[in-house]
Amino acid sequence: MSISFDNALGIHEDALHLRSRRAEVLANNLANADTPGFKARDIDFKAALNNASEQQEMAMQRSNPGHIDERGGSGEAELLYRNPLQPAIDGNTVDAQVEMANYTRNAMDFQASFQFLNGRFQGLMTAIRGE
Repeated sequence: MSISFDNALGIHEDALHLRSRRAEVLANNLANADTPGFKARDIDFKAALNNASEQQEMAMQRSNPGHIDERGGSGEAELLYRNPLQPAIDGNTVDAQVEMANYTRNAMDFQASFQFLNGRFQGLMTAIRGE
């Protein structure tokens, strides 16, 4: 009997990828906090994770990784522009405090997803050993 890692790991693998991508976007926002005209971006994590879970359930097989998948693209989460609470005169929409809070929350959620995934692997190892 074979183990299906897609079924065993559940949505946690996709959550880690999305949290990692979101961390990159938020760090980019923080790095450009003083850049005139820079528009803050973010990922709608809930929508992206729902999309990933739906795609996982109804994924089509591809014979070559270079083929376009049924979603019509690379499956990346859509980057959205953040609506500023108080935009700067120079057109920059980054609020450093908001970005830092979002980055910190994302880091904590990443750690939680990682711990869930680690628990799944430990459970699989226990099952394989027959303990």
